[in-house]
Amino acid sequence: MRGQTRDQDPTVVYLAGWGRSGSTLLERLLGELPGVTLLGEVVHLWERGLHEDQLCACGAAFSACPFWTAVGARAFGGWQAVDLDRLAYLRERVDRQRRMPRTARRRPDPGTRAEVEQYAGHFRAVYAAAQQVGGARVLVDSSKEIPTALTLSHRDDLDLRVLHVVRDARGVAYSWAKTVARPEAGGEPMPRFSPARSTGLWLSGNLTVQALAWRGVPLTRMRYEDLVADPAAALAEAWRALDLPGSPELPVRGGGAAGPPEVDLGPCHSVAGNPMRFRTGPTELRADEEWRAAMAPGDRRLVTAMAWPLLRRFGYR
Repeated sequence: MRGQTRDQDPTVVYLAGWGRSGSTLLERLLGELPGVTLLGEVVHLWERGLHEDQLCACGAAFSACPFWTAVGARAFGGWQAVDLDRLAYLRERVDRQRRMPRTARRRPDPGTRAEVEQYAGHFRAVYAAAQQVGGARVLVDSSKEIPTALTLSHRDDLDLRVLHVVRDARGVAYSWAKTVARPEAGGEPMPRFSPARSTGLWLSGNLTVQALAWRGVPLTRMRYEDLVADPAAALAEAWRALDLPGSPELPVRGGGAAGPPEVDLGPCHSVAGNPMRFRTGPTELRADEEWRAAMAPGDRRLVTAMAWPLLRRFGYR
C-alpha cells in the first residue's frame, strides 16, 4: 500500500548500503524531522543491547535506558522474554548474504517463509512498540544490511520503505582504513578493512540492494555528497520519492554563500552505529573529502578500478 500509512502497521524507513557512507549522519538529520523516531541499527540490538548491555546514544546503558526499557516491555513483556539463542539460530538461517537466493524469492518455500516470519517478527514487535512509546509516525532503522531488509520485506504487517545511501567508494575505503574508537564499548576500535576488502564489500552492499526492488519494496537512492551539500533539499527529495507522510522540514541554518549548513542535533536513542550517534548540539555539515589529498595513489587507483562501473552509475567521476 504505497503512498499511505497503514493504521496498524509501523512505517519504517530502512537505511541500506555499506558502512562509512554517511548513514549515521543521514539518520541523525532524519531524527530532526517532526514525527520521526530513530532506532539505530536494530540488527545489532540483540547482541549489543541485550547481551552486552552497551550504551544507548542517550548515554545510558541499554538496560537502564527508559526508552528501550519501555519498548521491551511493550514488545515482549520485558527483554528477558527474548530467546537470544533462538534468534541467533534464525539469523544464521535467513539473515546472511548466502541465504539471499532463498529470501529474495517472491514466493519462498514454506520452511524459509516460516523462519523469515519468525525472525522478522522480532523486529516488527520492536518497531510497533517503539512507535507507541515514541509517538512517531515514521521510524528509522539504520541497520544497512540488505539480508536483514529482505527478511523484513516478507512481513505483510510492516510498512517498509528503503533509503539507499551511497558514497564515493574511494572516500569509503579511506575511512575504513582509519582507527575509530567506539565509546559504547570502552573505546574499543571499530573494525578496519584494506582498500580491496572495503571496496569488495562496497560493491556487494550497493549491488544487492536491487533484490529489495525485486521484492517490490519502495526504494530510492541518496548520495552522501548531495546530502552534505544541501541537506534540506536531499531529505525532501527522498521523502517525496518514498511517499512518506507529513512534511520533511529540516531546521537548517546557512548553506551556500552563507557557509556550511548547520543543524542542531537533539538527543536520541540510537541503539548501535557510528560514534556520531552520541553527538548533540550545533553541528556543521561538511563533506569528509580528506581522501582526495591523503589517500595513497596506489590505493586510489585500485579502488577506482574495482568500483568503476558502479561509480559511473552513481554519478561519480
